[in-house]
Amino acid sequence: MNKVSTTIKRLRLEKGMNQEQLAEKLHVTRQAVSNWETGKTQPDIEMLTKIAEKFNVSVERLIYGKEIRETKNESGVIRRTWEWGNSRLSLTFFPERLTLAGAMLAMVVSYVNWHSIGWAILHGLLNWGYILYYIIRW
Repeated sequence: MNKVSTTIKRLRLEKGMNQEQLAEKLHVTRQAVSNWETGKTQPDIEMLTKIAEKFNVSVERLIYGKEIRETKNESGVIRRTWEWGNSRLSLTFFPERLTLAGAMLAMVVSYVNWHSIGWAILHGLLNWGYILYYIIRW
C-alpha cells in the first residue's frame, strides 16, 4: 500500500464511515474505494480534490500523508508545522537573523580565503540577495 491508500483508509475510519458511505458521497462505486485503499488503483487529481473536500484536509495530506501549515506573526517570525496523524513537528524561523548570520558567514569565509575585504563585501551582498530571494520564494 502507498501513502494515498493508507491516508484515505485512515481518514475514512476516523470519520466512522464504511466504504459504501464514502462511495455514495463521492458518487463512485464501493469497489473503486476498495481499490484505492488496497493500492490497486489511484484516484485521479479531480477525485483527490473531492476526497480532500469531503474529509476537510488538503490534497497534500492525501498524497503525502502529512499536512504542512505555515503561520507568520506580525513581527515576521515564521512557524512551520508538519503533521503526520497524531505526530507534529514545529520549527520557528527568524528570517532577519538567518539573513544576517548567512551574510556574516559568507563575508568571513571570503576574507579568510582571499584576504580581501572587497571579496568579502561582494560575497556578503550576493549572499543577502540569495537569502532574500529564497525567503520571498519560500
